[in-house]
Amino acid sequence: MINRPALPALPALLFALQAALALGGCGGGRDAGAGSASAPPASGASSAKSAAGQASAPPVSVTVQSARQRDVPVVLEAPGAVVPVSSVDVRPQVTSVVTRVHVREGQFVKAGELLFTLDSRGDEANVAKLRAQMAKDEAALADAQRQLARSRELLSQNFVSQGAVDTNQTLVESAHAVLAADRAAIDAAVLTLGYNRVAAPGAGRVGVINVFTGTSVVANQSTLVSITQLDPIDVAFALPQRHLPDLLAALQVQAPVTVTLPAGAGTVRGRLQFVDNAIDAASGTIRVKARFANPQHRLWPGAYVAAAVAVKTLKDAVVIPQASIAQTPRGDVAFAVVGGKAVMRPVVVVAALGEEAAVTGVQAGERIVLDGRQNLRPGSIVLERAPAGGRAASNAGGTGGAGVAGGGAARGRAGSAPLPGSSGAAR
Repeated sequence: MINRPALPALPALLFALQAALALGGCGGGRDAGAGSASAPPASGASSAKSAAGQASAPPVSVTVQSARQRDVPVVLEAPGAVVPVSSVDVRPQVTSVVTRVHVREGQFVKAGELLFTLDSRGDEANVAKLRAQMAKDEAALADAQRQLARSRELLSQNFVSQGAVDTNQTLVESAHAVLAADRAAIDAAVLTLGYNRVAAPGAGRVGVINVFTGTSVVANQSTLVSITQLDPIDVAFALPQRHLPDLLAALQVQAPVTVTLPAGAGTVRGRLQFVDNAIDAASGTIRVKARFANPQHRLWPGAYVAAAVAVKTLKDAVVIPQASIAQTPRGDVAFAVVGGKAVMRPVVVVAALGEEAAVTGVQAGERIVLDGRQNLRPGSIVLERAPAGGRAASNAGGTGGAGVAGGGAARGRAGSAPLPGSSGAAR
């Protein structure tokens, strides 16, 4: 027979379970109360620690450069294309056959120089025919004049009537009119005969010759050759319409224009010559031309160049390094050092000057933070250090540059480093 242990009574078991739950509840309450009471002291300690950290933050090491004041020429830059002042397609004015070519491709010709000779035998025969007809009409006029003289003599002797004299007078006047028509016909025939000698309409360089001896050409249709003027020559480019007032003012004084040749071939200087009379509605730009002396033919029609026109000069503009300008959602800013602390200055870029920019919002002589601004906040204590040799040399060499209106280049480079306090700032 198997002995089993005796089970405790059910009421005693329930009583023990209730006692255990009561003790647990009391302990949890004490723990919760202790946690709740300890939370505020922990938060206060964190705030005090943060304030102490800010107060004891080490100075930020930066380099500075003083804002300078000087006159800055505002230069508008745009890609351009070289276009000739004139380019003429030479076509015959009569239908004929080419009998001789007097020029070669690539030759420079003067205005009026003979280019082609066409077959003129038909026109020469026509001129001879008209001159013979004129001789005949001159003989008829002489006969009519003799008849008129004779009739006047007979009228004085009362052998003929006045009507006969009037008839002879009409014949003389008709003969004069016929002669006048003959002379006009001869002039037209001689003009047509002259069309068989094709001359250069202007000075320039001969292009590709499309015909040869024996080629049949059609009046006003067949292109014999093109002649392009190379000196002087124009450069055409387009600028945004917002610069129209400055361009019109620059046109009045024929402002200087500089073009940079491709492949580092140097620059050429000319003068603003033309501003179009309408703005291109599709692009919002206005077409501009500048004219250049081109004796060495450095500018060639169809070539692409970089054009820059100086439209005005900003007097006593304040200039700072572009690297010191940062972009924020509220606009461009720069940090100035005042009393050993960083002060934020809102700036507006008026003109870009290569590695510098002409701005408003900064006073001449203020020390502007160049390197280290990404670690600055308004009121930060700064420690100035000597600038790097490369940056100092670069900034010193850029002081003589010309400004590009609009400040797009300045904002583009300044935006590469985030401003402290913005979403991209290093913390």
